[in-house]
Amino acid sequence: MPDDPEPGFPVGDHGQPPGRGSEAKRKDDHMAGFIATIREGHNALIARIAGIAAIGGMLFGYDTGVISGALLYIKRDLGAGTFEQELIVSSLLVGAMLGAGLSGWTAKRIGRRWTKVISGSVYVVGSLGAAFAVSVPMLVGFRVLLGLAVGTASFVSPLYISELAPPRIRGGLTSFNQLAVTVGILAAYLVNYAFSGVAHDWRWMLGLAALPGAALAVGMLTVPSSPRWLVQQGREEQARRVVERLREGDPHADVDAELDDIRTAARETGRTGIGALWAPKLRPLLLIGLGLALAQQFVGINTVIYYAPTILSATGLSAGGAIGQSVFVGVTNVVFTVIAIVLLDRVGRRGLLLAGTAGIVLGLALLGVFFLLPGLQQQAPWLALAALLLYIASFAVGLGPVFWLMISEVFPLPVRNIAMSACTVGNWAANFVVSLTFLSLVQVITRPGTFFLYTGISLLALLFFWRKIPETQGRSLEQIQQQLTG
Repeated sequence: MPDDPEPGFPVGDHGQPPGRGSEAKRKDDHMAGFIATIREGHNALIARIAGIAAIGGMLFGYDTGVISGALLYIKRDLGAGTFEQELIVSSLLVGAMLGAGLSGWTAKRIGRRWTKVISGSVYVVGSLGAAFAVSVPMLVGFRVLLGLAVGTASFVSPLYISELAPPRIRGGLTSFNQLAVTVGILAAYLVNYAFSGVAHDWRWMLGLAALPGAALAVGMLTVPSSPRWLVQQGREEQARRVVERLREGDPHADVDAELDDIRTAARETGRTGIGALWAPKLRPLLLIGLGLALAQQFVGINTVIYYAPTILSATGLSAGGAIGQSVFVGVTNVVFTVIAIVLLDRVGRRGLLLAGTAGIVLGLALLGVFFLLPGLQQQAPWLALAALLLYIASFAVGLGPVFWLMISEVFPLPVRNIAMSACTVGNWAANFVVSLTFLSLVQVITRPGTFFLYTGISLLALLFFWRKIPETQGRSLEQIQQQLTG
């Protein structure tokens, strides 16, 4: 699959942007932040590329949210029992684990760009197949296929964006992917509401996902390959053209220095298979990546996404009222992810992660107390929604975007594909475990016991982050590599 010439990138030479000067640096130091920076002309192209790549996150979010509403009607039409319903939900997660593992290989072999083109195409096929399914096994099969595409996109999107973005706004741009996840979840809630009661309701809900899948596949044909991947393939002239075009007009850029850093990182190959991750220098980085991956799911985020109406209905709301209030959860998720995008390159990753995780602990503790005290449920039924919104806002501003951002930053270039793939597989596996056990936990240790369990896990995660997570704000990927591996 040829990548030459790059779409939208003329073969002719571009003038090299001026080097970094003290005057330009002072201007940078006093910039108003991410929004002001992204408005500059030389960042508009990168923002467009990041927006297209982040459609992969929307696929992730939409399929995460849509099944909660569609399942009510699938059960009716296909006669799905309890086990079959669990199979329909979890089959996507199984496919996502496989896709995340496979995409580490494809991102290295055929590149980040073509991997995303293929994942968007597979998503279209999976969405339409699921919409036209006539039996539970057929639906499960297409849900696995959808999972392959979702798992691939969830890994490659932040990797690709981080490798094209300049350090000053890499945090915000890479978090476009997490914003797209939250938009996809909210869109799923709204689509579920809009098509409930319409003829072929669940088929429309599942089939509409083909539109963003097609947009991803077509959009990725118009953007360049990662310059870091091009250097790894020995295509340095093409990598230079991409970097020059991306940094054109940026007074803070130094194309030669950036390419030198990429070449140096690419030369330090050593072992690049899965065994390389156990090298002494890389073990601490793998601990960071897997720690973030597991914590992001074991704090219980997908119990809220998958079961928000169930949780709210337990407060005494009708089914319709619970579904309506769950939209507030989706809106809060989007709003606070936007806030995170604005703050990540000003406040830093570590500060937002710690503050957000502390908020998660508080929100889960409040939910546990609410369900523990019957009198509180009668006197303050609004507290459950308030605690859920605090929880989801804290997740959206911290652990939600920071996990995907940091695993795209901390690993050295030679093992970045396989390391991010391993962390993404771990994240999807934890998602599978949490989603599969939530209702069972509620039955065994009660609803307040379940939320107190998640509170304890969140507190342990907060302590882990405090001790182990570094700050990566404002450094190039190669500088981060040098800092963390010595």
